[in-house]
Amino acid sequence: MNLRFGLHARFIIGVMVALGVILCVVVVLLQRQAVMQREVIGLSRDSMHGLVSDRLRTRGQAAALQVADSLVNPLYYFDLDAIGVVVRGVLRQPDVSYVTVYDVRGNVIHDGSGDIATYGQAMQDPLAYEVVTARRTHVQSTDRVLDVSTPIRIGDQRLGGVRIGYSLSTIAADEAQAMAGMSGRLEEIGRRHTSWIAAAMALLVVLGVGVGLLVQRTLVRPIRQLAEAAREIETGNYTTALPETRRGDEVGDLVRAFGRMGQSIERQDRDMRRMAYTDPLTGLSNRLAFREILDQRLMHLGGAGHQLALLFADIDDFKRINDTLGHDVGDEVLVNFSHRISDAVQRLGGKDAVMARFGGDEFVVLIQSQAGREGEVRDLASRLAEALVSELHSPLMVQERPVFLGTSIGITLFPEDAASAAMLIKNGDIAMYQAKVAGKNCYRFYSRAMDQAVERRVRMEQDLRGAWERGELSLAYQPIYRMADSALMGVEALLRWQHPEQGAVAPSVFIDVAEQSGLIETIGPQVLRAACEDLRKWQRDFPAAAGMFVSVNVSPRQLRGGDLAEQVERQLEDVDLAPECLHIELTETAVIGDELRASALLSRLRNAGVKVWLDDFGTGFSGLSHLRRVPVDGVKIDRSFIADVLRDPDDLALTTAIIAMAHSLGITVIAEGVEKEGQFDILRERGCDLAQGYWLSHPVTAQDIEGLLT
Repeated sequence: MNLRFGLHARFIIGVMVALGVILCVVVVLLQRQAVMQREVIGLSRDSMHGLVSDRLRTRGQAAALQVADSLVNPLYYFDLDAIGVVVRGVLRQPDVSYVTVYDVRGNVIHDGSGDIATYGQAMQDPLAYEVVTARRTHVQSTDRVLDVSTPIRIGDQRLGGVRIGYSLSTIAADEAQAMAGMSGRLEEIGRRHTSWIAAAMALLVVLGVGVGLLVQRTLVRPIRQLAEAAREIETGNYTTALPETRRGDEVGDLVRAFGRMGQSIERQDRDMRRMAYTDPLTGLSNRLAFREILDQRLMHLGGAGHQLALLFADIDDFKRINDTLGHDVGDEVLVNFSHRISDAVQRLGGKDAVMARFGGDEFVVLIQSQAGREGEVRDLASRLAEALVSELHSPLMVQERPVFLGTSIGITLFPEDAASAAMLIKNGDIAMYQAKVAGKNCYRFYSRAMDQAVERRVRMEQDLRGAWERGELSLAYQPIYRMADSALMGVEALLRWQHPEQGAVAPSVFIDVAEQSGLIETIGPQVLRAACEDLRKWQRDFPAAAGMFVSVNVSPRQLRGGDLAEQVERQLEDVDLAPECLHIELTETAVIGDELRASALLSRLRNAGVKVWLDDFGTGFSGLSHLRRVPVDGVKIDRSFIADVLRDPDDLALTTAIIAMAHSLGITVIAEGVEKEGQFDILRERGCDLAQGYWLSHPVTAQDIEGLLT
């Protein structure tokens, strides 16, 4: 029997060959599908990781620069409280693991904790060396943290730096979760298409080709489009077009989810930019936005003949508001101030004026003149500054009570004073400081001489550091006599500085520098101990000194520190001096500025036996009624009243009233600045208890006091 290789066989063979080909194609397709899945997951993982890492790096650099700008003044004045406020604010941000403020040697100044346990310690972590040696914003990372650091400078002087650590564990977890979800979706899609292809094996080559085309259209193309969109988003193009689809399958879900993710990233980027360039309290532009605007103005103006004026305004004594009324009231005051400044700028600043909150209680205004109008910007800045000084001095009604503040304004001009944004801002700050030195609530134009004054002050601050240890600082004592019988009752300790190059420096000069820089918090306790030791030595060596006292001046900054009572008690215990032999002198304005806090502190001192005197009485804004609320043992009538007590009936009447009022409250009265015999006699007639002054004795050394006791 002859077998024919007929059409049926050929068909069967063709079908078998087709099925084999389809099977081979299916196998190849399955392999390619697995490869594509891995490629998509890898590409998506790399794109997402790069995007998130770049955003975190950009966010960290912007945050570090903003924090560094906020810490310039607190670090310059070594204000740990203000530094702590800024650091703790950053620590509350998500993903922030640590914030460290350090000095130029890499020693920790603040880490956001209450007790700053690492204060003064060198940073020892593996990233610390590059942080300390970096001259600009520096980013480095480990497997667990992204460390962003930037120096803190004032002008060309580096004060230290700040570093912010962002935890990478949360980002890694989010990436892993997202990749796991995407991998699961792709695997599910792969399984579904595998079943489709297995069913399609019953079809011939045409159906296999059709299935291949379907897979190409429904899976590979959308994923490639998503990958291209991911690359566009990675480059910062958040508005890239995504494939439109109405599909309800997983690929459609993936496309729509990817679109929502792109919109979310775009929205977050927009919100971050708004937060980075807007002050959240006042709604004004912040320091970063103002700096960019100023740079743009300077670049566009160039030689166009335009002039700019930068007004740098700082609220006078604003810290007193936060300390006495609370930060909520302080925020309300800042908002009201910003509205007043904004109204004045809109009226007088011109159409090109720009206003921003520079940080804390500082505001800046930029105004511009028209081309060819020389001198216009100076007149415009003067009118605006005068209006601001006048309007901001008017009382603010906060919580149904008037709040009186003022503002000090520094003005600098472009191109007359500086040609760069950094120098303009620096000059404006210098001029503002000179306005404060001039008495506050006024404005000053920048001049070259101001730079020299600031340099002298900085140099004096540097020289003052360690002056006590070098033996340059010493104590002089001015005797205090009882007016009834001219008996020596005590001495007032006065600090003197003998500079090795400049000679004797006036106390009014270097005490102010010590107060503003915070050095008084170190020098004050040293003065207190030295005065107590001298008095205790006199009491041991001279019987006439048994009942003597020593009075020591305490600055407002020491009073605000809160640990004055502990310092006094510790010094008295160490020296073995009776508490009643120590008199603490506080200025009237320092005490009245925060009566509740001062009353609690002074009550503790008095309960311990220490006497409290109110110095320069009559020069502040308080009335005699405050003596009933502030526990003091004595008041020192200011020398300005004593000087004219023989010529001016008003001063004599006021002095007499102070003596009578103080005696009615059981308070001792001391007259300072007695330089004439007639002054001594008339004060004794009015019942003044104690007196000091050049007519009685100039300030003398400790050895001279021993001569008086002998």
